[in-house]
Amino acid sequence: MSKIANALLVTAALAAIGGFAATPAFADPAKPPPSTTNCFPASEWQGWKSPSPDVIYIRVRMHDVYRLDLSGGASDLDWPDVHLVTKFVGSDWVCSPVDLQLYAADDNGIREPLIVKAITKLTPEEIAAIPPKFRP
Repeated sequence: MSKIANALLVTAALAAIGGFAATPAFADPAKPPPSTTNCFPASEWQGWKSPSPDVIYIRVRMHDVYRLDLSGGASDLDWPDVHLVTKFVGSDWVCSPVDLQLYAADDNGIREPLIVKAITKLTPEEIAAIPPKFRP
């Protein structure tokens, strides 16, 4: 196994342990974690577009847009047959990059893992600055 693969495996394991240790035993999965204003429930994710291999814009609810910055990116995000596959572990609330396990997949089932390094909720001004063809 390569050094990068080992590092990713260790990072994922530590994130899983940390997330488990920080979660109360009887937490209500329908409520967002306390003191997090930039969280959103994954069930309210309505669409996405990608202006570059390292960025994905996602629409949440009717008016919110979040920017996902990717580590390494994926060159095929703008292909018409590519869709995002998401996997959620535990709660469906997305508050940080470790809450998203994303894959770019095509109609043939080929999957490419996408590593989210940052999630940013955009302001109305930032949303307006996105070229229309890249707004989700």
